[in-house]
Amino acid sequence: MEYKILGGSELNVSRICLGTMTFGQQNSESEAHEQLDYAVARGVNFLDTAEMYPVPPQAETQGRTEQYIGSWLKARGNREQMIIATKVAGPAEMASHIRPGLCLDQANIRAAVTASLQRLQTDYIDLYQLHWPERATNFFGELNYRHQPDKDGTPLLETLEALKALVDEGLIRYVGLSNEVPWGVMKFLGYAESLGLPRVVSVQNPYNLLNRKDEVGLTEVLMRENVDLLPYSPMAFGTLSGKYLDGSAGADARINQFPRFSRYLTENGLKATAEYVQLARDHGLDPAQMALAFVNSRPFVGSNIIGATTLAQLKSNVDSINLALSAEVLEQIDLIGVRYSNPCP
Repeated sequence: MEYKILGGSELNVSRICLGTMTFGQQNSESEAHEQLDYAVARGVNFLDTAEMYPVPPQAETQGRTEQYIGSWLKARGNREQMIIATKVAGPAEMASHIRPGLCLDQANIRAAVTASLQRLQTDYIDLYQLHWPERATNFFGELNYRHQPDKDGTPLLETLEALKALVDEGLIRYVGLSNEVPWGVMKFLGYAESLGLPRVVSVQNPYNLLNRKDEVGLTEVLMRENVDLLPYSPMAFGTLSGKYLDGSAGADARINQFPRFSRYLTENGLKATAEYVQLARDHGLDPAQMALAFVNSRPFVGSNIIGATTLAQLKSNVDSINLALSAEVLEQIDLIGVRYSNPCP
C-alpha cells in the first residue's frame, strides 16, 4: 500500500480508501466486517462514510452504515489505527428524513456530529465533510448553472464557524467538502485564511474516465492550494469494468438493482466505455483495474475511494495500487477522452 499526507492535514492516509455506502443495503453487517478486515490486512487505513448512508437513502436504513463501522471498530479495538471520514447531509428531497429543517447551520451540524459519533462508537472524527452544498448550484451531475442567490441558504461563513467549534472541542480533526465547485472551495479557503477558521483539506467529488470535468478548473485550485481530491465512483458505478456492455452484470449489480444510478450509461458513455475496455484488453489489463490505476496516478488525488459488494471485487480494486500504467496506455486514454469529452459529468 502507498500512503500520502492528505492536503494540509497531518492525516497519513492510504492511497486506497474503502467506501462503505453499500453497508446496510447491499452488504450485511458480517459482510461489512469481512470487507473491513480484508482492507485493513492489505494496508488500507482510511474509511469513508456518511450519516445518510447506505444508499439509496431511506428512513428505514439511514445511519446503518456508520453503525456497522462502529460495531467493527469496537470489536477490533483499532480506532487509533484508522482514519475515519464521514459527512453531514444538506437539504435535499432525498435526505429530508434525516432531520426536520435540514440545513448546514450550527444546530444541524452539531446534531449530525453527535449522532455520527454515537453510531461510530468513537469520540472523534478525523475528517468531517459537507456532503453537498446547501446553496443552489450544480452537483450530482447537474449541468447548466442557474444563478439563484435567493437560494443560498446558510451562509458559508456560518457553516465554517460551526465546524470550527467542533474542531476546538476535539470532536472533529479536519474539514472537507464534497460535490463542490471551484467557487465554493475558494470561498471556504478565503474565510479560513482571513479569519483563522479551519482550512479545507479535501474535496470529495466524482472522478473517473467518464467524468473528468474537475480537470477543467478545480484541479488547479486543489494543486495550488494544497487541497486533495478524494474521488468517488472511480469505476463509474462499475460501468468501466465492462460488465454492463456484455451483459455479465447480474441482477444484483448496483445499476441493475437501482436504476437511479444510471448516469454513466449514456450513449456516449457506453461508447467511451467500450473503447476503454478494449484498450485495457489490448494491453492485457483488467479494465476495472486500469480505470482505478488511472485515478491512482493523478497528482491531485489524495486517496481513491473504492467500493465493492463482494470480496473478489474488493481484492481486485485494492490490487490496482500495484498497477502502473505505461506511457502508451496513458496516451491512448487521453485520446479516447478527447473523442468522448466528459460524456457523463
